[in-house]
Order: sequence, then C-alpha cells, then structure tokens
Amino acid sequence: MAKKPPTSQCPRCGKTVSWDDRFPERPFCSERCKLIDLGGWLTETHRIPGSDEDGDGVAERDD
Repeated sequence: MAKKPPTSQCPRCGKTVSWDDRFPERPFCSERCKLIDLGGWLTETHRIPGSDEDGDGVAERDD
C-alpha cells in the first residue's frame, strides 16, 4: 500500500491540498488562488506586522 502524502489547507480558499504532483502550486490549490494571494502582497493588502518609522518603506542600512 502506498503511503498517503501529507495534506494542508489552501491559505486562500481553505480547500484540502495534497503535497504531491497533483498540486504543483502548493501550498495553494490552484494558480488562481496563488495569483490572488500574490496580488494581495503587491497591493499591500497583506503585510508583515512591524514599524515603518519614516513611512517610505525603505530600510536604512547600518554600514
């Protein structure tokens, strides 16, 4: 008997995704969910929490 691949939920729609070749876009269930998520990052709907001290979005280097 073949071992079942691990599964997870698509972060966009919640559909169950098997970690095998049937879902090459994993952890997303489809190209559509992957692109919707990418769009959220590009439009800054999705953000990583933290402070943006001067508001320009560019980190200063301490050389």
